[in-house]
Amino acid sequence: ADNSVKYAVTAQENYTKGQKKLETKAWIGAAKYFAFVKARFAYSKFAVLAELRLADAEFGAGHHLQAIDGYKMFIKFHPTHDMVINGYCSYRIGEAYYKMLPGQWWLLPPAHEKDQSATADAHRQLSNFLKKYPKSPYHGKALARLTKINLRLAEHEMYVAKFYWDRGRHMGTVIRLRKLLDSHRGTELDAPAMYLLGKAYVKVKMHSRAKEIWTELVKTHPTHSSAKKAQSALNGIQG
Repeated sequence: ADNSVKYAVTAQENYTKGQKKLETKAWIGAAKYFAFVKARFAYSKFAVLAELRLADAEFGAGHHLQAIDGYKMFIKFHPTHDMVINGYCSYRIGEAYYKMLPGQWWLLPPAHEKDQSATADAHRQLSNFLKKYPKSPYHGKALARLTKINLRLAEHEMYVAKFYWDRGRHMGTVIRLRKLLDSHRGTELDAPAMYLLGKAYVKVKMHSRAKEIWTELVKTHPTHSSAKKAQSALNGIQG
């Protein structure tokens, strides 16, 4: 990408030059033009747009934390701007967190042993976005991202729950599976998590809780192999 910069006379001309740099992914050149518009033409309407596009340039360059700060500042200082009202800034913050997820994040189990804080940030931001901007044009993209992230976090909880289970730390298993089902329900891990949670409840002598979760499993996932095992287990603890 050509990051060479030749400043023009007016705010609009410089802003347009910055936009062209954005389109060709010349992020550094774009950032220079937008920063120039902000500094030199502070009271122009293009200065406001330049703030937003500066965040876009940071995002494109992979400077995700700077981009997040830029979008947050834009929301704070321009709450009635169209690009705030249509959810663009909020969506881009979620997207930036998503881009910061640990590498190989679809692989099991190494990624699960890595820090999950960016994943949790992405989950929270995109969940809030979907609630706050139900009619945003970015709704579909955000939902697809959130579905992936939700599965990632469910896989993480299941991984840790099994880690505890294999070591006989059954209350640890209970806590992690309850977190999975409370916060990350809606993935293919629901049924196996409910079955294992019932087993863990039995181990910690919480038989009524085991009955509840297994009964729910049989009712909500009747054709799943875990439901058949849960029904057998229920028959064994009836009475």
